[in-house]
Amino acid sequence: MTPLPRNNAVMDADAALEFADCLVYAHNNKHLNDLERQVFIGSWQGKTYEEIYPFKAEYIEKSVAYRLWQKLSSVLGEKVTKKRLRGAVERALKQQKQISVIYRDPVPDAKLAQSLSEALQASGHRIFAANLDTLTQGGASWAGQREADLMQSDYFVLLLSPAMAMSEMVIEILQRIWDRHIHRYEHKPWLIAIHLCPEAPFSLNHDLRNYLAQASQALWKTPADEAQLIQDLLQIIQTGNPPPLANAMLANGIDADSTKGLLTSAEAALGRAAFPNLFEPTVPCLGIPNAILAKPDAALALAASAADALRVDSIADQPPPSPVADPELPRGQVRLASAFYVERSPQDSLCHEEILKPGALIRIKAPRQMGKTSLMARILYQAGEQGYQAIPLSFQHADQEIFGSLKQLLQWLCVRVARKLRLPPRLDEFWTDTYGSKDNCTAYFEDYLLPEISTPLVLGMDEVDRVFQYPAIVDDFFGLLRAWYEEAGYGSHQSSLWEKLRLIVVHSTEVYIPLDINQSPFNVGLPIELQDFTLAQVTDLAHRHGLQWHADQIHQLMDLVGGHPYLVRVAFYYIVQQQLTLEKLLESAPTESGIYGDHLRRHLWNLHRNDALAQAFSQVLAHQNPVSMESEKAFKLHSLGLVKLQGNGVIPRFDLYRKYFSDRLNSPPSNLLVGGEA
Repeated sequence: MTPLPRNNAVMDADAALEFADCLVYAHNNKHLNDLERQVFIGSWQGKTYEEIYPFKAEYIEKSVAYRLWQKLSSVLGEKVTKKRLRGAVERALKQQKQISVIYRDPVPDAKLAQSLSEALQASGHRIFAANLDTLTQGGASWAGQREADLMQSDYFVLLLSPAMAMSEMVIEILQRIWDRHIHRYEHKPWLIAIHLCPEAPFSLNHDLRNYLAQASQALWKTPADEAQLIQDLLQIIQTGNPPPLANAMLANGIDADSTKGLLTSAEAALGRAAFPNLFEPTVPCLGIPNAILAKPDAALALAASAADALRVDSIADQPPPSPVADPELPRGQVRLASAFYVERSPQDSLCHEEILKPGALIRIKAPRQMGKTSLMARILYQAGEQGYQAIPLSFQHADQEIFGSLKQLLQWLCVRVARKLRLPPRLDEFWTDTYGSKDNCTAYFEDYLLPEISTPLVLGMDEVDRVFQYPAIVDDFFGLLRAWYEEAGYGSHQSSLWEKLRLIVVHSTEVYIPLDINQSPFNVGLPIELQDFTLAQVTDLAHRHGLQWHADQIHQLMDLVGGHPYLVRVAFYYIVQQQLTLEKLLESAPTESGIYGDHLRRHLWNLHRNDALAQAFSQVLAHQNPVSMESEKAFKLHSLGLVKLQGNGVIPRFDLYRKYFSDRLNSPPSNLLVGGEA
């Protein structure tokens, strides 16, 4: 299909014809015939019927053109004549939106995606069908074009099924969509989440809930719901406004967290009277009443039953977990009550001891999905048990604009903490242009927050890697954390106040930006680096799942995925559920259809976006010996969790990555040093 111009572009006759023909086909399942196309082009160019078709001008006018104007009037929603053709098409183009429908392959996801796409296209909108199970196919250039099509959309329709809820790709995509829209368009993206309710309930992880809290919510249960759902979607798209930015609220002392899901016109647009289909009395798959669905933060309410959020007070009255429990499909943080959390010795006990010390600083480092957030949640819970104020702060939930300046980031931090402590923000009283942002933030804690509480305050800062992406603020921000840590040890009058503050800093790897050694918090405090599970830990986890495996079976699994906590748990879950055997897992794991397909496609998508990293990794895959490379590339590949360090080089982290990526990454001529081959 010929690309259609954006609605601020000037259309030529061919583009206008393509646009009109697409609309007619979407309505009637038939394209315009050759004569109709000839009449359209000639009319657009201002020709008379005699000039368009000199031999039978009267027939063309009274028969062919008459039928053409009838068809176009029907699809454009206004009367179309020869003289009104250009205006009608241009008005339709101006109203046209680009809409991405994000879905996965299983039924009913793909079928509903097709129905919605056809209906939205028939209404004159451009549709990009983003199937997460095929988005990375076709090589780097094709994947890049697909990403560009996705990011340029005005609206995003997310089909939220159990398969989508466990997708790693969807979190990556939503993060990129959010960052692009905040940076380029200065508003949050329009996300419409359609919950596909299966017979069994499913939970949502913490990151996904954060995005859904800012979305419009809809419900699909059976194909009978489609007609009303399509009508509702069209009304939202035709009348809606983008969600507001967070900084306007921040300026008034309101935290962005308190505005989750706030859509200025969508709250009314999604009301019960306007869209009865979206608000049934109950949602059978989740057991949530319609009053909850109607709230702007519906996504959080939908997920409230999934106790995997960072809430340190949600588990206090629950009994200890059983040694063996029903299998759990991993979805981000391991629940506090889960029987499948594996303690790492001595790291866990060291953290629990350290957080009790005045002015403590704990640094937790590991690649993604290694259990950093799960450990932080348990440290916060331990602190809460001691009567401390324990607050989780995920930097992943901060909008991109927050990192635009040090002032915005530190004000965001102050307001978030005040809100969690249930204190009024009072930013205006403690923030003055006379002093710099670091002094203002320090005064806010020293003169306001810390004196207001009688117990220690523990801040768990998760995903601080996001700050690394902003060189203009990274030095000052981490230098401030270091200064607060040192304040507690000075022995001055103010030290007792700063001894109340305990910090947990969670990040994927060490920052590659060189920080002043005297200002960096990454060389003080208690360092905790999480490693893969050991053979004994994987064996113990197998027993907790009720699997009486012998040593050879454990070794076979670990040859495939090492001791990767997430991948090991996913394997045990599907095997215990009898959805596959170990033999079938070993055969299908490095394929698109295997249980790790979504995980692997997320990595492939990231590599497609960085040719230099993809080339470096392909060299690692091509050799059996450790490969030496530029330290920055090695750092980034290690940050992604794709390689592990061995001596002075790197090797693929485990066989799963070698088998999958060897078939999908092209190896360019080598300029890297391979151990024993230099």
